[in-house]
Amino acid sequence: MKVLPNIRKRPEEYELDEWKGIIDTNLISMFTCSKASFKHFKDANGGKIINIGSMHSLFGAPLGSAYSASKGGVVQLTKSLANAWAKDNVQVNAVLPGYIDTSLTRQARIDIPELQSRVEERTPVGRWGEPDDLGGIAVFLSSEGSNYITGTAIPVDGGYSING
Repeated sequence: MKVLPNIRKRPEEYELDEWKGIIDTNLISMFTCSKASFKHFKDANGGKIINIGSMHSLFGAPLGSAYSASKGGVVQLTKSLANAWAKDNVQVNAVLPGYIDTSLTRQARIDIPELQSRVEERTPVGRWGEPDDLGGIAVFLSSEGSNYITGTAIPVDGGYSING
């Protein structure tokens, strides 16, 4: 499988193998890893699965329809697995990062020059996130403090998603 987390182009410009590569990378791999871990968690009488979605799980993107579709699928997969595995004491949740400063988003800012200012204007905290901004929610969702939380998709986006 060729790893394709995202390709920025209009929907009609995707080749089918590009679309499938993005779905495989972002959604099929999450299902495969979750399924592989389930047996171990069930044998251990419980466990935590934290899937990584995206704020694009909630929004469509004109230059990222495959990415948005794959990340939207992550949210639905999370809910389905949480529902199926709750009786086995396996909590399944998703974190939905917003615009985080990574190599992928740095490339997006090159490809879409106005993106930097648009994100900063729409995000109430007025900045892009840093990878460390995701650590707190991951610690919480993996702790006993989240034992009664399952099937959620939690945006970590500086408030971007509240400004619909």
